[in-house]
Amino acid sequence: MGEPHPKLQATDLSRTFGRGPGAVDALGPLDLTVTPGEFVCIVGPSGCGKSTLLRIASGLLRPSTGELAIRTTSPRPAAMIFQDYGIYDWKTVLANVRFGLDIQRLPRREANARARDWLARLGLADFASAYPATLSGGMRQRVAIARALAVEPEILLMDEPFAALDAQLRMILQDELLELTQTTRTTTLFITHSLEEAIVLGDRVLVMSARPGRFIAERRPPFPRPRSGEVRSAPEFTALKSELWQLLRPEAVPA
Repeated sequence: MGEPHPKLQATDLSRTFGRGPGAVDALGPLDLTVTPGEFVCIVGPSGCGKSTLLRIASGLLRPSTGELAIRTTSPRPAAMIFQDYGIYDWKTVLANVRFGLDIQRLPRREANARARDWLARLGLADFASAYPATLSGGMRQRVAIARALAVEPEILLMDEPFAALDAQLRMILQDELLELTQTTRTTTLFITHSLEEAIVLGDRVLVMSARPGRFIAERRPPFPRPRSGEVRSAPEFTALKSELWQLLRPEAVPA
């Protein structure tokens, strides 16, 4: 059996901002392959181009060189989740989660049913008619996750989705995301500053250099799936975190 076709493939990808002497090389060149059902985490120092990569993947930015292809079979190939939730304050929680389904022109009854199903899965069923301003940060992020997953995307693009949350809530949402993505087998590209987060969630952890970001290392957390947040207390977890930090530290120190 051959390898499955990659879900996401970047080839000789780079991005430069500006022109002439003031141009800034933000990213690459780099290559990246993500296979179906794989959860890939990217860690790197601030300003290394992690978010730029995700914005290219989502179609919000064009690359300067190379290409990034997402191979999907459905009309709703990718869904993106940002750090700042990206939900609409003037829509109810239910309407926010239903938003992508409305764009797909799903019949309202079916869209409501699917949105309510995802609200229930993320513990938000009692808040369907609430507005985001009345919710905590963790609940707002759950709304964003429910909205992304409701469209049943083939690939999930996540840009530091838990960065603004406190430590306990972050761990709870990591565990919830772990359970959800293992159930749905959604291919995921996840950007984070947190080494712990990357090790808990990822099938692979890619370490990025300082700008312009390139991949300088790859590690596979030695925890079989299905896994749970209990891996955090394993000795191998601490050892891998230490190893990743040794790789990352020289990149994170200002030149």
